[in-house]
Amino acid sequence: MVHALERLGAEVLLLPTIRFAAASDWRIFDAALKKIAEFDWILFTSQNAVRFVCQHIRESGVGCELVQSPKPLVATVGPATARAATTEGLRVDHVGKNHTGEALVCEIAGLIHERKVLLPRSNRGDDRLVKALRQAGALLTEFVAYRAAAPDTLDPVVLSRLRNAEVDAIIFASPSAFDNLSSFVGSGELSRISKRVQFAAIGPTTARALRETGIRPAIEAGESSAAGLAEALAKYYQRKRTAVRHT
Repeated sequence: MVHALERLGAEVLLLPTIRFAAASDWRIFDAALKKIAEFDWILFTSQNAVRFVCQHIRESGVGCELVQSPKPLVATVGPATARAATTEGLRVDHVGKNHTGEALVCEIAGLIHERKVLLPRSNRGDDRLVKALRQAGALLTEFVAYRAAAPDTLDPVVLSRLRNAEVDAIIFASPSAFDNLSSFVGSGELSRISKRVQFAAIGPTTARALRETGIRPAIEAGESSAAGLAEALAKYYQRKRTAVRHT
């Protein structure tokens, strides 16, 4: 995402508001791993899910590519997650076109009905995805593969620039990123910042998290990816420059 924005001429300030760690309890997955060929699908909805699942598999003494012959099939939420999976040696059978978990379920609904589906997720995963899978008739086994938590501190220099509206836009790439920043600065102050700085959401799930707190994102990517968000930002500021020239 940083490279995509910098190629467009943006100055990018990094303010990590999430830290990731492996799950502490793998018993559900370990039991599934012993009979992995009985599963029809594994759904990966993030690169982190791929990373921590494959890390655990390797630590169990099994190569990631061996859990997939000839099944389960692998579906990923989008191309970035697909790249992470293929890098780990997995064959990706379906790549989501709209880059959200719920959209992925809609795309493969006919293929997962009454099929055994394995879903690794974070401890803060969206329950809407689980609900959509069950409504589609999937025989679902879900487990927490990684934990997303707030860091102990945030960079005080970057945080000061945000508070003083010394940036043009704040990008949120997940609901957790937004929630954690809100916890650090307070929802009231974040709302005030949003009136002076453009808030950008990587996709509908993140945009929904902002709206649920009363903040309307000025920029929302049509495609939930780094490239899609960079394009949405570029188009937004292009429109602003055009509007200024015509006033």
